[in-house]
Amino acid sequence: MNPDISPEDVVARSAHILRYDPDAVRAFGCRVLELADVPSQDAREVVECLLSADLRGVDSHGLVRLPVYLRRLRAKVVNPRPSIRIEPVRESIGLLDGDNGLGPVIGSRAMCEAIGLAQRFGLGMIGAFRSNHFGAASFYVQKAITKNMIGVVTSNAPPNMAPHGGRERFLGTNPFAIGIPAGKEPPLILDASSSVVARGKIIVRAKQGLPIPEGWAIDPQGLPTTDARAALEGAVLPFGGAKGSGISLIIDILCGVLTGAAFAARLRTLEDLNSEQNLGHIFVAMQTDLFVSASDFGARMDEILQLLKSSAPSPGILRVQVPGEPEAANESRNRRLGTPLAPEVVQELISVGKECGVTFPSTPVHSITPKRGRV
Repeated sequence: MNPDISPEDVVARSAHILRYDPDAVRAFGCRVLELADVPSQDAREVVECLLSADLRGVDSHGLVRLPVYLRRLRAKVVNPRPSIRIEPVRESIGLLDGDNGLGPVIGSRAMCEAIGLAQRFGLGMIGAFRSNHFGAASFYVQKAITKNMIGVVTSNAPPNMAPHGGRERFLGTNPFAIGIPAGKEPPLILDASSSVVARGKIIVRAKQGLPIPEGWAIDPQGLPTTDARAALEGAVLPFGGAKGSGISLIIDILCGVLTGAAFAARLRTLEDLNSEQNLGHIFVAMQTDLFVSASDFGARMDEILQLLKSSAPSPGILRVQVPGEPEAANESRNRRLGTPLAPEVVQELISVGKECGVTFPSTPVHSITPKRGRV
């Protein structure tokens, strides 16, 4: 496989891709959320979160999520105007009550609060509860990176994953993300779910009528499946067997049990239009000069990243890459060529727009029929 093409791109390449001006897509998303009574600044934060994922090639967390966000707002199981409250717990620790607001609104507020605490004390930590699906965790660690800080974000998720040795849904595909700035080198950004693959990627495959690789999920009977729709009715699998299962459980304890949020089977899915999700998150920001100077840290980060990239690649691989490097390349390319959206997602967005009288951008920047090789 070409190392300049991410796994997300491989999924997207299997369909005819339409590209749209990011500014036009942003304006559309903001307008439909505003008509759902979301304040303009909050609407922009949500759309930036989703649009960022699409630009970085993580289409499972992109605008494909906007229609279900709107359905939940209309069903009144998400608060469009939350009264977010933060209670100090310790000098550099706080607990945020999200008042059942949109996840990206809560996540952005929590990360900014953690950054503020880190600026004062060197390290800041915010736990959050009464939240909802917050998109890609990498969106929030990038906020810390812009302040030359290390950012750590994790969240629990609805029980869509079978524990190691089980066949019933119990664990979430609980993600963990960390962003670490460097000196002259680009930052390291790792964002990974504790499942073999994020469930959103299976949703994308199902919408496109495509199969999934074996090992991603099991069907309702607990048998391996390559049918994306059967996988959505069954359960995704943890990465690394018992290791991924254990990590997911620990994340659920930190984000759910510790913060007072829901956890395991008590969490509700995005598709449940009758209940609050009550997800829990943890946000940490820390200065890079806690133990060495900031300049020394930057130089040492440059050294380790350069050593990694100069290490010998496996046969058939062009070079070793730093976590986050493929996504950064995707973003650079997609900002130049246009936001890539699958036709199925475009049709959903068009329908959403018709429901509230907002026209989705009528003309793509251009469209491509992907072939093997580089875009």
